[in-house]
Amino acid sequence: MNRTIRIAPSILSADFACLRAAIEMAEEAGADVIHVDVMDGRFVPNMTIGPPVVAALRKVTRLPLDVHLMIETPERYVEAFVQAGADILTVHPEATAHLHQILRQIRRLGVQAGVSLNPATSESVLSYVLGMVDLVLVMTVNPGFGGQDFLPEMLPKIAAVRRLLDAAGSAAWLSVDGGINAETVPLVVAHGANHLVAGSAIFAAAEGVTAAIHTLRESASTVYI
Repeated sequence: MNRTIRIAPSILSADFACLRAAIEMAEEAGADVIHVDVMDGRFVPNMTIGPPVVAALRKVTRLPLDVHLMIETPERYVEAFVQAGADILTVHPEATAHLHQILRQIRRLGVQAGVSLNPATSESVLSYVLGMVDLVLVMTVNPGFGGQDFLPEMLPKIAAVRRLLDAAGSAAWLSVDGGINAETVPLVVAHGANHLVAGSAIFAAAEGVTAAIHTLRESASTVYI
């Protein structure tokens, strides 16, 4: 397991009128990745952004853009998001009939491929695609809206995914998203996560973005002391 911890601020919780400023603050504070949630109002009960906004974000940051496609039939939009500047495209097996095919499509276009699992989806769906993924994202809330409470029932799933990755010799990042804050970070890291997506814990933090990211890193580091 790679014990390096990546912090990925989710712009879903940022002020959409000031996205450039939010991303610049996160980058200056030491964020490793920018997490971009794309929702279509069908796969999840919310709508957010599309390729034009991703293209605009690409112009204002050097950080990798992890574009999380919470949309039906994501294969229709893979090429558009790659052209817009995504570095990682994360898709849901629940949203496509051909997971193997879409992962191959993403990698063929030269970007990293991720798979995200909804809370009720078993980690067993990863079994036949582990060699094709660069990131596995375990949702620790039901996706669609920011600011939800962490689901502790997901901790065994995080541990199970860690075992799958390690058994396969995979270097894929194990990401978690949903209710991630200073209290839940040690729990998910202890169960094997090393890529932490946080939205409101960063962009809605009273102490500011820089202090919030520092707090998350400090919280993660306690697991390995």
